[in-house]
Amino acid sequence: MKDVQTPGHVSLTTLIGRLRAGRYVIPNFQREFEWKPWDIRELMRSIFLDYYIGSLLLWKGDQRSIDALACEKLYGFQGNRSDATHIVLDGQQRLTAMYYAFVAPRVSAPSRKNRFLFFIRVDQFMDENYDVAFHYEWTRRGENLLNNETEQFESHMFPLAIVGKSGWSLAHWVHNYQRHWELVESSANENGDHITAEKAKHNAQNARLFGEHLKTITDQYQIVYIELDRNLELDKVCDIFTQINSRGIRLDVFDLINALMTPRGIQLKRLWREAKPRLDFVDTSRLNVYVLQVMSILRQAYCSPKYLYYLLPSQQKKIRKPDGSLTKEILIPDNETFERDWNKAVDALQDTISLLRHPQEFGAISSRYLPYVSILPVLAAAHSYAKRLPPRRQLDAHRKLRHWYWASVFTNRYSGSVESTSARDFLDLKSWFGDDDAIPSVISTFGSRFNSLDLRRETKRGTSVYNGIFNLLVLNGARDWMTGLVPRHSDLDDHHIVPKSWGKEYRPNSSIDTILNRTPLTAETNRRVIGSRLPNKYLPELQEDHGEDVVLATLESHFISRRACSILLRNPFTRSDYDDFLNERQRTLQAAIEDLLIKERLDLLPHLRELDASVESTELRLRDLVAAELEGDAAKLPSHVAQKIQRRIKSAANRNPILDPEVYAALKKMLEFADLRDLQDIIANRLLYAAFRSRFPNKDILAKRFDQLAELRNQIRHSRTVDGVTRRDGEAALLWFGGVLDLA
Repeated sequence: MKDVQTPGHVSLTTLIGRLRAGRYVIPNFQREFEWKPWDIRELMRSIFLDYYIGSLLLWKGDQRSIDALACEKLYGFQGNRSDATHIVLDGQQRLTAMYYAFVAPRVSAPSRKNRFLFFIRVDQFMDENYDVAFHYEWTRRGENLLNNETEQFESHMFPLAIVGKSGWSLAHWVHNYQRHWELVESSANENGDHITAEKAKHNAQNARLFGEHLKTITDQYQIVYIELDRNLELDKVCDIFTQINSRGIRLDVFDLINALMTPRGIQLKRLWREAKPRLDFVDTSRLNVYVLQVMSILRQAYCSPKYLYYLLPSQQKKIRKPDGSLTKEILIPDNETFERDWNKAVDALQDTISLLRHPQEFGAISSRYLPYVSILPVLAAAHSYAKRLPPRRQLDAHRKLRHWYWASVFTNRYSGSVESTSARDFLDLKSWFGDDDAIPSVISTFGSRFNSLDLRRETKRGTSVYNGIFNLLVLNGARDWMTGLVPRHSDLDDHHIVPKSWGKEYRPNSSIDTILNRTPLTAETNRRVIGSRLPNKYLPELQEDHGEDVVLATLESHFISRRACSILLRNPFTRSDYDDFLNERQRTLQAAIEDLLIKERLDLLPHLRELDASVESTELRLRDLVAAELEGDAAKLPSHVAQKIQRRIKSAANRNPILDPEVYAALKKMLEFADLRDLQDIIANRLLYAAFRSRFPNKDILAKRFDQLAELRNQIRHSRTVDGVTRRDGEAALLWFGGVLDLA
């Protein structure tokens, strides 16, 4: 009997050549290429670290079988189908990802507007910083970098598109890269710049070693495949494909670590069985891996699979020292240490889950309303780290952690590949905990983008933004519409404000299921009060029973403003009224996000929120006064104040690439980076005081009021407790500044 299955393997170079030649086609019944750029990046990482990427299942095709399955070219392939020799039954995503990264066709990535280009940061790769060594670009910079070899060498960026070129392109690139740094070394030595020469020499050595690694990978890395015979009947081929896709067995890193632990005397599955009931609030099959990731983050900051292997007792890890030499260390010396770290990680996750589900902490009252599960490892690790800080620093660290969490939720930060993001965020948070100026970039991104959130589009429970809004409603103490009390949170669900039945009949422009039309209500309220009725029917009944002010206050706890309520009461209620309501609630929710999250007032008691808002209003009016009296001339600022402001602007621009420093050349914009003490220094400056004397005739009183205001702001913003004396002094300062600034 003739063999119908032939196992084989092919080198990376040969496979890329076949991809470039159009040898592989995809049957119509396969799904579209849908990998995200970070998925492609992770595949590249696996290949260049010599990891196994799974086997391919190919059917040796002819024109008859290719036509019968309506086969299509790989995504991005520009040639015709006539050169095809194999039909891809399993491995389409991997093969297409390799084609897209190595051949770099001029097409946008799936579901993206831009073309993505992939690079290896050679310096990071050679330093074994693999989590940041693999990079992709989708902006104009990527195109420019691909076409500028000198810039590639200067920035140590190796384009993976070089691998996909035929001939000697790869060897030439490596030779030119090494030669570039040899010339830099030679020039530096001639100029007596020995520091630059030493760095260039190191780069040239790295270039040679990287070239050797490239040659090894491209020539010797093997992709395994099984080839089905050309004469195999179509029905049998389809049956094989179906069996493969319906009976796959998941083997994840936990299973592999468990297998390696067993000979060392650690029963990892037993530890997990004991821990699982403590974490069962979260619905994910990866919780056992998350425990290992928390251990790894706390031990070494990183949590990708490569780093999890260093958790094995007595396992040596290579560490590159600042001078470039390598040393070795053991993270976990023995089984006892492993089990102790495991238990600490389980405790950290349990503690974090309790915080997330608490109605006054993060508001994820049900696992259905967790914005992410993938954020758990880094959140638990950072929370555990913050708890171990000196007591006087813990309060501020947990405030920063909450700010980072909400920024991550509303920027969808943890919706894709998260391991490298988790490592980067943990390191950023540690720095921020110790240095107020080391603000993570995601905070700036959140601050600049939250106003562009289109909440109309958030219609599916489970997305980070949808669930984040629901969590905020819970945190805001959304009261029951029947009793006016904060209900038991186990009884809450998100229900429609304008009923779903109305949406089916009137078919408004925006979905009836949008989060803007939903709010936490008890099932009893939904059945007895709302049902299938419009708000203009049930709200008047509530007002008659409880009074208009009570009902309005209750609705405001749901971020439904008085104006939104008046829109809901319109009769008849039309499609345009529904749009007006959504617009108003979008405005109210965005204002709440800014007030509670951007300005960090979520943790404050209501009376402190009002005080904080009053301090901010006074500060803004003082900025306007300074800008007006200095006639918009930034050159008039005291030099030490101007230097501080410029440093802050530069720091903010480094963290947030979309911030344009040139915009902040104007005085009024510059003053956005001035704090209360800076404003005091400007007003009281010896050369500028004459411009402000009519309003502030007594410098001593001015200094006292600034001290009172700054102390109030400091206690609100950092200690989160305000003593009676500071509060009364601060309120007196607010009244004084208000009277002075109201002067014509």
